[in-house]
Amino acid sequence: MKLILMGDLHYHQADEAVPEWLEARDEFYRILVDRYMALEGDAHIALGDLTNYGRTEELQEVYRLINRHTRNFYHVLGNHDLYAQPRKRVLELTGQARYRSLETDEAVLVFLDTAKEMDFEDWGGVVDDRQLAWLSDVIDASGEKPLLVFAHHPVYDTTARSTTEKASVHKDIPLWTVLQRKKGAGVYFNGHTHVDSIARKENWTFVQVSACLDQHAFRVVEISGSEIRISALDVDAPELHLQTPVIFRHMEHFRPTPEERGTELDRETVITLVRGAEAAM
Repeated sequence: MKLILMGDLHYHQADEAVPEWLEARDEFYRILVDRYMALEGDAHIALGDLTNYGRTEELQEVYRLINRHTRNFYHVLGNHDLYAQPRKRVLELTGQARYRSLETDEAVLVFLDTAKEMDFEDWGGVVDDRQLAWLSDVIDASGEKPLLVFAHHPVYDTTARSTTEKASVHKDIPLWTVLQRKKGAGVYFNGHTHVDSIARKENWTFVQVSACLDQHAFRVVEISGSEIRISALDVDAPELHLQTPVIFRHMEHFRPTPEERGTELDRETVITLVRGAEAAM
């Protein structure tokens, strides 16, 4: 099984009165999304903040780019996706589910909703009691089969910057307590902080993916009976580097993140599956 992951994309509106911005945005996202969707995989997963403000135009335009390709595409909600309008409307526009699980022969995939709705002051994460109870049931039912969780916000005190203000699911929400119910290997993927990072805690591996505007790259997750292999895939397209300075000069609600790449240990890892247990290499 092969999964293709995308970090925060921040597809945004550009002012038509600024032609250089409009042209740079259109070229950047056309190339990047086409490269992403062209990769062969069983599922393509966006880890939230697919859009910069969650406006109808942003959602419709980025989904037009995505839907030019025939893929199994999953989009977990990020805080930026819910700034402009209610969650219900965003889900109607995208055709996505708020949260869901999917069981395959190789693993159980879980897609969480950690985003607050139309909260411009607090961009931290939240998981309500109903979703926590649902997640607990899914974890128990997964047994020792590998469990892969996809969310926008990190779990507090796991990956880089996850202890800073508004940078994770709130520390008082017992998400980690629920995750600890898992037997065997668990992997939690997230975006939000715009910094690559891999951390380990008990039988869980936490994989954080940087923003596509900062770093033109994706993550590839390959699952077999013996291991979960997570690798980074840089996009070799010089045109992207030409467009980002123009985008950064005009774009609102986004600031470039220095040191977003981290080290190579923050981008790739192998989790060896041994009779329902796991060991990270």
